[in-house]
Amino acid sequence: MFIAIIGIIVLIAGVVIKNSPSPNSHYSRIITIAGLVLVAIGLFSSAVKVIEPGRVGVQSLFGKVQDEVLPSGLHIIDPLVEITTFDTRTQNYTMSAVSTEGEKQGDDAIRVLSSDGLEVTVDLSVLYRVYPYKTPYIMQNLGSEAEYKDKIIRPISRTAIRDNAVYFQAVELYSTKRQQFQDRIYKAISQNYAKNGIELQQLLVRNITLPASVKASIESKINAEQDAQKMQFVLQKEKQEADRKRVEAQGIADYQKILSTGLSDRQLQYETIKAQKEIALSPNTKVIILGNGKGAPIILGKD
Repeated sequence: MFIAIIGIIVLIAGVVIKNSPSPNSHYSRIITIAGLVLVAIGLFSSAVKVIEPGRVGVQSLFGKVQDEVLPSGLHIIDPLVEITTFDTRTQNYTMSAVSTEGEKQGDDAIRVLSSDGLEVTVDLSVLYRVYPYKTPYIMQNLGSEAEYKDKIIRPISRTAIRDNAVYFQAVELYSTKRQQFQDRIYKAISQNYAKNGIELQQLLVRNITLPASVKASIESKINAEQDAQKMQFVLQKEKQEADRKRVEAQGIADYQKILSTGLSDRQLQYETIKAQKEIALSPNTKVIILGNGKGAPIILGKD
């Protein structure tokens, strides 16, 4: 539109020069034609609007926002209409203690009080997108992209974290009820976003930092539990070893009892004779010295 305004100025200048007694009046025709060309180019460029992929355009005429939303692509519009585009793709807003991760420079983590009165630091990321059909409402009530981030995305997220942290103890937020805490704030943020034309797609509680004293207490408890589990393992191993030795001793005792009660002199003599017979029948050379009949003979063998 700026080019068209310049063209109108040039066109007026051409008319003025033409009607003046100036010796340069013969240039008025050229100036007038140049003005008309500029006006035509300006009107054409203002009437043709290209909306980039992943964005939609909201039209406003003299401050009045129109309901029609322009999708991505080429459009022919009223040259007087002003177009404001909105990104409809998934966007990420991070609030982190690490200065290079968040939208804001420096430490932007959320500090909340738990139900036991301890201060807990939370790093949060929200993934969201605007509803395309709601962009005229956002434009009318919240402003541009940068404005609705500061008016809706940031304050609603931080408030929901603080309002729901008071239902949990610090240790619970850090461990057992972290998912429950995340579900509660997701519900609260999602409802408030939807009222303002924004869809919450995902919420990530990236990190929860406890006070140093509480963290040290948790670590001490974990170490104590690990030591107790280790001692329980040692005791169980020793008990198993004791049971093994007890079974072994019982087996030896039973064996000795069987020997002392189950074998007679005749049976022992019979077993001795069988062994001597097997030796005598073997192919090895041997010398047998017979005793007096009361004991076993002495057998000297030669290979």
